[in-house]
Formats: sequence, C-alpha cells, structure tokens
Amino acid sequence: MTVRDLLLQIAQVLAVLLLAPLLQGVILQFEERVQRSQGPGIFQPYRDLWKLFHKQIVAPETASWLYWAAPIVAFTTTLTVPILIPVLTNYPLPLSDMGDILGGGLILTLGSFMITLAGLDTRSAYGGIGSSRAVMVAILAEPTLILVFVGITLLAKAMLPFVVNHLLVAEPSIYWGPTHLFLVAAFFVLLLVETDRLPIHSSTHIEVYMIEEARILEYSGPMLAILRWASMMKQFILYTIFCNVLLFPWGLSYQGMALGVAGSIFALALKFLVVACVVVFVETVQSRLRFYRYQEPLAASFLLAILAIVGTQLS
Repeated sequence: MTVRDLLLQIAQVLAVLLLAPLLQGVILQFEERVQRSQGPGIFQPYRDLWKLFHKQIVAPETASWLYWAAPIVAFTTTLTVPILIPVLTNYPLPLSDMGDILGGGLILTLGSFMITLAGLDTRSAYGGIGSSRAVMVAILAEPTLILVFVGITLLAKAMLPFVVNHLLVAEPSIYWGPTHLFLVAAFFVLLLVETDRLPIHSSTHIEVYMIEEARILEYSGPMLAILRWASMMKQFILYTIFCNVLLFPWGLSYQGMALGVAGSIFALALKFLVVACVVVFVETVQSRLRFYRYQEPLAASFLLAILAIVGTQLS
C-alpha cells in the first residue's frame, strides 16, 4: 500500500461524505424547477444538517438501545461501501478486496434493517406504519437487488465491480447487449425505490403515506442529522454504482494522479446530472399510485433481472 493509494482510499470516502448533500440539493432543485418554483438552492441540505446538529436531542421514553444504535450503524455502513466500489478510480484500491458487490449490498441492507427496528422500537404509530411499509417494499426490492448483482456477476464472470467496469468499456457488444440493458433497467427501478422516488413515496413529514420519514419521525437534533446524512450517502452510493459500474463506465482515473482524480469528479458530476434529470422526470410525469400498487414496478424490475440472468446463460 503506497501513500497515494491510501490518500485515494480516503478521498473516495470523503467524496461520498461531503458531496452526498450536494446531490440531494441538486435533485430537490430540479424538482422545484420542473414545478416552476425557485427552490431553496442546491446547498440547502448542508444548512439543514448544520441546524440539526445544533439542536437538542429529544428521545421518547420508550426507546431502548436500538434507538441510539440505529443512526450510528446506518452512518457507518454507508461510509464502508465507498471503500469497495469505483468512485474515483477504475482500479481496485488496497482495501477494495475486503468485499465484493454482494457484500456491499449486504452492508447497505444492514443499515436499513437497523432503521426499521428503530422505527418499531419507539412504539410510535407512525414508526410502526413506516417500518411495516418499508418491509413490504423490501420483500420485492431486496431479492431483486440480489438478482441484479447476480446478473452482473454472471455477465462479468467476477464479483468485483471493477471487473464489470473494465468489461463494459472494452466490449461495446456486451454494453449494448440485451443482458446489460436488462440489468440497467432493473437497477434503475431499484434506484427509484431505494432513494424514495417511486410515486408511492413521500419525502415530506406531513403525509399519511410517507415511508422513510415515518421510520425516523421520533428522531431529532444530531441523531436525525446523522440519519438524514446517511440517507443522502446511500443515495450517492447507489448513483455511483449505477453510473460507474453499469450506465457510464467511463471517465474514471486510470493512474490515480491528481489531474485524473479531478477529472473523474467532474465526470461523476455530469453522470449524476443526467441520471438525476431522468429520475426527476420519471417522478414528476408519473401520477401518484396507491401504496398497494408498489409491487407493479418492483415485479417488472424482478422480471428484468431474471431475463438478464437467462440472457447470460444463453449467450
């Protein structure tokens, strides 16, 4: 392990940590522009976190140790995944071999699982509703995510995301093949689900059909800030996997030099802008669905993942 590799490893984690609120701000700003509103600005998530970190913690009397442990676990898991995936470089860094693509998915799921337990732990009516709804969505979302990762593994004959990146860059026929396109479509639906962008979700805390907000409704102050930050980082990680591994596998640093890393950050921003525009467009033009129709897009994603796996066996 060289000093440069160690610095690049730290830079990948810091990029996710520091730029995740900016991505959230850009998406929210796009939504406001589509609705012909001015919006609070792309740096509003930073200001929101700053205010929450300076507020007092008010905890429910019924809370146990799960209430206090869930934010720490969620924040830690989202800081671990950037070590395993290509954020700035297209080659594995020294600690990238600690886990594969399935391991990264398991780590992200662990954080969400702890938040679900915390929502139930407070015995709040809204927390119970949010946790139960999150589990219902996860019944189809998590198996589909595993199938997508399995399809990626079968496509590249390896479980490391860096190998998938190199394969898609080197083989245009595989990139434009039906197997890869099925995987992209399936992962895009999962991206909408995991970032609360399906038309069954609500990102506000005053709606009766909210899911993610209901799970963390009993949190306040710095604990709420940590959860919000962890959610933004999870969104950033999923965008990174979708862009750097599947959709746009180009634009990463080949040698880890300062100029190449700066170029990879710029390229990552352009990729995120394209995907964010598509996400906001889909979320805006799609009319809101009843909650119990959540299985329709997830079932379609599941079928696409199955078709991708079948395609890898037939090719």
